[in-house]
Amino acid sequence: MKETSLIPSVDRVLKTPALLALADGFGRAAVVQATRETLDGLRLAWREGTTPDVSDVAIARAVEETCHRRSAVSLKPVFNLTGTVLHTNLGRAPLAEAAIDAMAAAARSASNLEYDLARGKRGERDSPIAERLKRLTGAEAALVVNNNAAAVLLLLNTLGQRKEVPVSRGELIEIGGAFRMPDIMARAGCRLVEVGTTNRTHLHDFAEVMGPRTACLLKVHTSNYAVQGFTAEVPEPELAKLAHEHGLPFAVDLGSGTLVDLSRWGLPREPTVTETLAGGADLVTFSGDKLLGGPQAGLIVGRADLIKRLAKNPMKRAMRADKMTLAALDATLALYENPDTLPRTLPALRLLTRPPEDIAAQAERLKDPLELALGDDFVVETTTRKSQIGSGALPVESLESAGLAIRAARSGRGADARLRQLTDRLRAFPRPVIGAVHDGVLRLDLRCLDDEAGFIGQLAELNTS
Repeated sequence: MKETSLIPSVDRVLKTPALLALADGFGRAAVVQATRETLDGLRLAWREGTTPDVSDVAIARAVEETCHRRSAVSLKPVFNLTGTVLHTNLGRAPLAEAAIDAMAAAARSASNLEYDLARGKRGERDSPIAERLKRLTGAEAALVVNNNAAAVLLLLNTLGQRKEVPVSRGELIEIGGAFRMPDIMARAGCRLVEVGTTNRTHLHDFAEVMGPRTACLLKVHTSNYAVQGFTAEVPEPELAKLAHEHGLPFAVDLGSGTLVDLSRWGLPREPTVTETLAGGADLVTFSGDKLLGGPQAGLIVGRADLIKRLAKNPMKRAMRADKMTLAALDATLALYENPDTLPRTLPALRLLTRPPEDIAAQAERLKDPLELALGDDFVVETTTRKSQIGSGALPVESLESAGLAIRAARSGRGADARLRQLTDRLRAFPRPVIGAVHDGVLRLDLRCLDDEAGFIGQLAELNTS
């Protein structure tokens, strides 16, 4: 008798009590598929020379594990200990509780998404957000799309299709995911006119290319890199004056724009949306999920006549934000109505302003529990660190921080492999732990560790992995 004949048929396995119970919980189709794959795996194992466990109990356990794995939600909370607070790959800004509650309420039932309760008629979904942004920035009008790249695309397509848009060579940025400003401009249907050089651009560079095909002037705030040394850029009021002398709009892409002066809390100063408008910008675009601390969104504020044109562009519908995003954004912006409380109510700002001495004290508390859980294979040390504000928001600015450094107790052959295995185990935690490995050391920056008890509670997993 062939050994593979010991493997039961799919039909017989499905009739066992354990599989019947699984079918009630996960659905028959899912259990049938998992069973077939499990039995195929057993046959493959036998052909490769191993002797798998083909008992009903073992098969049922394997099918159950597959069903649980496939039914689990893929997007899960993680501990961001990378040292980058507004981390693009880890969801950027954590939302305020008010924003989370607003999202849940909008998702749970019907809402007045596009219904004007006062008039009893159809309304515009952006209207409540627009009113808040007008109050907070002094703009005449505003609208919302699903991210800032979409905001720039909509602006350029509306104002510059089949026309020319001059931009300084030093501002032709690449944002996350290899999206480049020249590519966005091409997709918008406008022709990029590069002016100046990478490090120095002057007003006359713009003036020399102005012509009948010029649609607008665009300035891109380089929030994700810095050019230092022998540099020059044209101040926004001068660009605004030049544009207005030619009867053209002046637009500014602030990227990770902020609504308040961050320097009041000891953070690096960034130009605010209000200041940019006051400097002559007719339209300003910025993100909702970076320094603003809200959900992913692209915000456009400025002149009412220009916003009206953008809103009428058919692309706007394809870029519109959904009800949960709008609810979270509205709740986040509401917090800015009382800016004095922002470090307490806005999680992103709370993490950015966290005192270094508090982080250092946390590192001291965590050193011994982590060292105990790791055993003799690793050494844990407390360290001072520099946190990064964001990979796409002030990436060249840093904040004093503290953390833990983990290295293999025995150097030499196999040390790197042991460290890789440890990072794999930490990522496999119920709430994965994401750090950064450099030069044979796993570094855990604790600036964003806001659930110390939850972190410690998971360390037992290291003894069972």
